Amino acid sequence: MVRILACAMTIALISTQLQAADQEAGKSLYSSNCAQCHGPTAKGMASFPSLAGREASYIQSRLETYRAGERVGANSGLMIPNARDLSDEDIANLSAYISENFK
Repeated sequence: MVRILACAMTIALISTQLQAADQEAGKSLYSSNCAQCHGPTAKGMASFPSLAGREASYIQSRLETYRAGERVGANSGLMIPNARDLSDEDIANLSAYISENFK
């Protein structure tokens, strides 16, 4: 029962974050920074992975990991400098924009 309640609370928190995120700010960040490698429809290009269909929580977690300077794959060397200056708000906006607009 406790696990179910914890899962429900996590889902509610993510839902609230998606609603509070600024979609236009996320779109602007994506267009000016992410689209060059991940493509205009987030389906990936060359060795850059698709972001389409990813949950906001996954994108947020990865961006936070890169921002912390942690390596998690072959493209970490490219992602770490790009994520380094992202604020929590930037990450929330990007995560929400990508997950909601590239399904």
